[in-house]
Amino acid sequence: MDAFTAGLLQRIRATESDLTRAQDEGDDFLVEVEQSELDDLRRLAAEHGVEVGATSV
Repeated sequence: MDAFTAGLLQRIRATESDLTRAQDEGDDFLVEVEQSELDDLRRLAAEHGVEVGATSV
């Protein structure tokens, strides 16, 4: 796995964790921000052929 793929997957995991935390805390604004970031990261992964696999969110 190259550095780009590893870094992208790590950012996706961190963002998923942040999204879950925001949902648990009921922070609707932060949920929107984190979901948008996650969508962008998943799109970037798809554009570069990086398989994200099953996600928790």
